[in-house]
Amino acid sequence: MVNPTAASSDFDLNPDVVLPPGRKLRPAGVLVPILCSDRGAVVYLTKRSSALKHHPGQIAFPGGKQDSGDADITQTALREASEEIGLDPSNVNVLGQMSPHETVTGFIVTPVLAQIRTPFTPVPERGEVDEVFAVPLEHVLDSSRYLIQSRYWRGSRRHYYTVPYGPYYIWGATARMLRTLSESAAPL
Repeated sequence: MVNPTAASSDFDLNPDVVLPPGRKLRPAGVLVPILCSDRGAVVYLTKRSSALKHHPGQIAFPGGKQDSGDADITQTALREASEEIGLDPSNVNVLGQMSPHETVTGFIVTPVLAQIRTPFTPVPERGEVDEVFAVPLEHVLDSSRYLIQSRYWRGSRRHYYTVPYGPYYIWGATARMLRTLSESAAPL
């Protein structure tokens, strides 16, 4: 298991939000796929299709909601990564699960940390993923690169983390989960 910290949430930076007790959260799994090479370690992310109804064009980990046929959340993350970026599960060494993250959209997302065994050619799933790209792991592990920004959402100001990289605006749940990874790796 990865050294877990406390569970995180899209509400971490918004303490005035009162969450309803007994709310039902849908389980989801995302893969945090890391490839180590002579040129350094990278983590793969996706840019969601701009044609999607939910979160179009946003940066995300490969992943999604847990299906009834998935044995567990790790299988969900591996299945989704295979579908979304063409990463063969047999080319992955699962390292463990990070603490779950609650989203404003009603999901409890478990990031599954994994090492890619050998380089692969990402194949974006047409209609769901516009692009697959790699970010240096060093970039996302550097806590000084994280910013707190805000915007109005549903009538109130909402604060969230960002960790921009080149032309990619990594924010919200993805940035928060990467920040958790950064916090977990800090003492290493």
